[in-house]
Amino acid sequence: MNAVDIIRKKRDREELSQNEIAFLVAGITDGSIPDYQISAWAMAVTLNGMSHREIADLTIAMAGSGEQADLSSISGIKVDKHSTGGVGDKTTLVVAPIVAAAGISVAKMSGRGLGHTGGTIDKLESIPGLSTGLSPQDFVDQVREIGLAVISQSGGLAPADKRLYALRDVTATVDSLPLIASSIMSKKIASGADRILLDVKCGSGAFMRTQSDAVLLAETMIDIGRQTGRRVGAIISRMEHPLGRMIGNALEVRECIDILRGRGPDDLRELCLELAAAMIYLADVEPSLNICRDRCVKLLNDGSALARFMLMIERQGGRLDLDLPGYGLPEAPLKRILQSPQSGYLVGFEAGRIGRASAMLGAGRQKKEDTIEPAAGIELMQAPGVYITRGSPIAALYSSAPTLIVQAEAILLAAFKLDVNPPVEEPLVLARLLD
Repeated sequence: MNAVDIIRKKRDREELSQNEIAFLVAGITDGSIPDYQISAWAMAVTLNGMSHREIADLTIAMAGSGEQADLSSISGIKVDKHSTGGVGDKTTLVVAPIVAAAGISVAKMSGRGLGHTGGTIDKLESIPGLSTGLSPQDFVDQVREIGLAVISQSGGLAPADKRLYALRDVTATVDSLPLIASSIMSKKIASGADRILLDVKCGSGAFMRTQSDAVLLAETMIDIGRQTGRRVGAIISRMEHPLGRMIGNALEVRECIDILRGRGPDDLRELCLELAAAMIYLADVEPSLNICRDRCVKLLNDGSALARFMLMIERQGGRLDLDLPGYGLPEAPLKRILQSPQSGYLVGFEAGRIGRASAMLGAGRQKKEDTIEPAAGIELMQAPGVYITRGSPIAALYSSAPTLIVQAEAILLAAFKLDVNPPVEEPLVLARLLD
């Protein structure tokens, strides 16, 4: 068995055997297969696809290529959530405490942001003192004791996927559906949860641009779950505009605390309730999605979810003060208000531009080695659908560098879409794939 024959088979649209896929993943992991052969195989997959069985075999092999979390000492069902990413997507910080307050264990390993999509770990680490680098035993102990922990992914988790993704990023093979699905699911399976909810985004600010593509990706990952003994469900949600009004790490944490305290923007609250209800439903503790949602509303309104969030922050060394206006989170030294250059109805924001502007201010990174400025970011001061007069404030930019604010301002201005007519309201949740 050799890499050339495996590349040739996929080039010729033939199905690879389980052993061939295992050989390939072992070679990716130990470096015995060179980058140019892995890249050639990835391009063949991008052009010709893979069968459901091949995708499942690839996922299992990559999940087994490194460390795997052992959550067996935690009683009951363990649930996890994954989002395919988007601008202002901070739902984990609200959803996980709601689900944990419902008595369901949430043992979550999350990643960092790259480019204009933020990472949950970057957001959490904007909280003074908070550590996301718990040892495996401390991680399990915390979940067992308070039902909730969110930590950074171990560098040893699915190392085959890490090398493969780095090559996909520079060989125009990132948008291969089999490789996207296996990449996501290999890390979720290695993380050890019994049930997995996927929040698959679609729209101009998402990786999957159309609803049909998002559904196809979700169905592929659900099938992987079925073949690996995991129950997986998906919510298809729209990402035409940023989620909520804050983009940037400390800003987004502040907005999540607002939601947990009964405040904050409606779109973020609604999606968080949708996702939390779906996670509880997947855990088989309630007979219907509507009952799960009612339970989530109660846990949010009575302060139970906030209490669980604060307990997690305290256990992981974080310091917050709910009596302070900014909750004790870092605040940027510079703030500039952006004014609307014309009048009209705000029909929407171009999420990708807003994400890039936020990253330019220091809230994101272009390379994994880049340093994040925790307090940097953007606050959107107007909601879609409102009529804005010329000169009205539309956004606030936060940073420590005047030159970055000037550069980001030009990008941000182009992201606002104004029209003489009001926009047609569109649903945030487009589909539910929950067995």
